[in-house]
Amino acid sequence: MAQISEAMMIDQVLERLSSTFSDIPPQDVTEVVRTAHARFDSSTVREFVPLLVERRARAELSAKSSLLTWSS
Repeated sequence: MAQISEAMMIDQVLERLSSTFSDIPPQDVTEVVRTAHARFDSSTVREFVPLLVERRARAELSAKSSLLTWSS
């Protein structure tokens, strides 16, 4: 079975979230994902890092998106 690198999975997370939160500038989505990913730098078990990054970033982006919708 082919292994997908963590970096590739994080890139896929970034693509999904950029598509989902198209109302948020892409550079902001990238920053949220990169910040969430950095929180796990010291984690020794890496298998679930992309999933945890996506959940954390999605929650933050949902909050930002709600604020954008509310202020419009």
